Amino acid sequence: MTAMFVNLPVTDLERAKAFYTSVGFTINPLFTDHNAACVVVEDDHSYFMILVREFFQTFTDKPIGDPAVTASVSTAIFLDSREDVDATVAAGLAAGGTEDKPASDYGFMYQRQLTDPDGNILEFGWMDPVAAEKGPEAFMNQQA
Repeated sequence: MTAMFVNLPVTDLERAKAFYTSVGFTINPLFTDHNAACVVVEDDHSYFMILVREFFQTFTDKPIGDPAVTASVSTAIFLDSREDVDATVAAGLAAGGTEDKPASDYGFMYQRQLTDPDGNILEFGWMDPVAAEKGPEAFMNQQA
């Protein structure tokens, strides 16, 4: 079984849980306590572990950066439509996120960047199914 867990440091676990559920994810209570919460992005495949900074620090001897000041990772999540991207970003903005860059529209791909209240960057996107399967050039040839 292959699964991906992205670990993110947060300053306020309850605020982070509220933000991530607002954009359509769920919390797995079996792997959630006062130090961390398991955010289910896609059942059985993709998860965020949002960890209070003190607990996150127990996994490394390196200093933890502040994502509100220095970007070190951006996680891209692709959705089924442009409308889903817009609705997800709107929900995240209403829950305290920010959108620091304008949307990118490449015709075959549409992306919007949403920053969570701690400064972690999420990119929500949509890609045309032809481009996803055969590459951007195939999409462009279809348009001609």
